[in-house]
Amino acid sequence: MNLLFITASRIGDAVLTTGLLDRLVAENPGARVTLACGAIAIGIFDAAPAVVRRIPLVKQPFARHWLGLWRRVAGTRWDLVVDLRGSLLAYLLAARRRRVYRSEGGDSHRLAALARRLGFDPPPPPRLWTTAAHAAAAAALIPAGGPVLALAPTANWAGKIWPAARFVALAERLTGPGAALAGARIAVFGAAAERAIAAPVLAGIAPARRLDLVGRTDLPTAAATLARAALFVGNDSGLMHIAAATGVPTVGLFGPSRPEHYGPVGPRTAVVRTAIPYDKLFPPGYDHGTTGTLMESLSVAAVERAAVALLGTAAAA
Repeated sequence: MNLLFITASRIGDAVLTTGLLDRLVAENPGARVTLACGAIAIGIFDAAPAVVRRIPLVKQPFARHWLGLWRRVAGTRWDLVVDLRGSLLAYLLAARRRRVYRSEGGDSHRLAALARRLGFDPPPPPRLWTTAAHAAAAAALIPAGGPVLALAPTANWAGKIWPAARFVALAERLTGPGAALAGARIAVFGAAAERAIAAPVLAGIAPARRLDLVGRTDLPTAAATLARAALFVGNDSGLMHIAAATGVPTVGLFGPSRPEHYGPVGPRTAVVRTAIPYDKLFPPGYDHGTTGTLMESLSVAAVERAAVALLGTAAAA
């Protein structure tokens, strides 16, 4: 069976679709999958066993990236084309079956909406694939030696970024004497291009307890490394979705994005919202490209309570 799977351009969105791909492969034994995905997110699928071809999509003016993809896949007769980007491409290919996502609107979680288009109910949870090499790299980055608090203080735009000083204060509260993760090491994650955002958090953590992992992992290694943590706390980001999918207790921080649509999906997750609700957060003239954080009404105490409660639930389980 030849299956073309076209998925998201961003890391978090791509993670949410991994369970859908896993279910499609399980239902079609022997499937050979060609996967098209945003270049920044395609590493999520590096170890996916049924994927025989990976095509990175790099956005080009006048949507020329779709023409480039068509040229690479038009010569195959597909048994199934799944287009989770809602493009016209699926209708321009020779295919026995097509499943093309169209936005539904409303308050459905993104994963639930995508799953409905494929006839999956309940939605299959995200599934991340790693190898022994990824596990070995993760063990080198976070050696054995006590619990680790993982922090992801970056995001794809400034409005979603909780202030760095609050990440530092939270780490002190969660890892200080008598705290839930007393004495834990603190690992800071982010992409290499996000080092300037993560730098104030790194600077606020004592070197003896700091694990600087900014820019040091590919995506599967990030998953294997996060799986070694006792707790993850981070902004609404791709790293948040990766952490949740690994099963590590994950606290996602939300303000100018809706957890109803993009909350973390996994067995042990929690979200904390800003005190100012979403529909009142954006001041007149707010510019996504130049204006700063919208997360200031989220207190350290609120995040600490959510983290401690989640750790308690995880311990009980």
